[in-house]
Amino acid sequence: MIPLIQYTLLFTSVLTLVALGGCYAEHSGVINLGLEGMMVMGAFGGALALKSFNASFASGSVPAVVVVLAAVICSMLSGMLYSCLLGVACINFKADQTLVGTALNMLATAVATIIAKTMNTIADPDNVSATISYVNAKKALLVYFGKFEFNWFMLIAVIALIIAYVVLYKTRFGLRLMACGEHPQAADSVGISVNRMRWSGVLISGMFGGLGGIVYITAGVSEWKFEYGVAGFGFLSLAVMIFGQWKPHLIAASAILFGLFRALSNVYTGFDFLKELNLPSTFYNMLPYIISLIVLAFTSMNSRAPKAEGIPYDKSAR
Repeated sequence: MIPLIQYTLLFTSVLTLVALGGCYAEHSGVINLGLEGMMVMGAFGGALALKSFNASFASGSVPAVVVVLAAVICSMLSGMLYSCLLGVACINFKADQTLVGTALNMLATAVATIIAKTMNTIADPDNVSATISYVNAKKALLVYFGKFEFNWFMLIAVIALIIAYVVLYKTRFGLRLMACGEHPQAADSVGISVNRMRWSGVLISGMFGGLGGIVYITAGVSEWKFEYGVAGFGFLSLAVMIFGQWKPHLIAASAILFGLFRALSNVYTGFDFLKELNLPSTFYNMLPYIISLIVLAFTSMNSRAPKAEGIPYDKSAR
């Protein structure tokens, strides 16, 4: 039971962080289908940070807090920088947000794979894989309470959730951000810069997406093959966001549901009644995506997305 709880909390943290990122972007009026790509780039930046501390952390010359902060900062910056492509294309040039997001997803995995292979080949000409290993540095993320493996990213996800609720509903910035996603013309008429607020939403979205990426690839493994991407977790996070009605507290609740089903693929062999079903492991890997389709089929009609999301802002249309 402890491994199930542990993995559920880890995957819930991933889904919460990435879904919150999508929430910021969509509340500003920009559909961010590129969350998957931002997760990949954030994971790549964070993995490189962890790899650079592998030897020094193993020798004890670097404290764990430095390793954790480096992974967090590098993953957030990588995701944020990558989100600039979405901002330039969709806010400045008013491109189709769905197409741009899809292109960013495909581009990220390709870029991360090429760079990782190039780095590995330079270090070792016989190594042509896109794998980045962080065996020793990953231990800095973990604290053990008996048999329970606590990951610092679990705490970071809770803090991000609280901050998101306060920012969106209790601050001037959050209220202005949501105004730009609901009625940008009205927001502009009272002096709010719609483009600036949308840029803020996209950058914050990239930041959380990148952070979710490093949490995902460090959940249970000590190396990652970047040609695998993040296995559709960006799209699953979008489902969590929609099911959570773009509200942080509901996003957290739906993330727990989807996180539980995803965790089963890691621990189902520990439950006798699941083993007796004799289902292939691929079924449990597919389960959260199947559940997302079923949930969205029954709930999407009652969803209330920000009214102006996906619509490029045209100042002359006021």
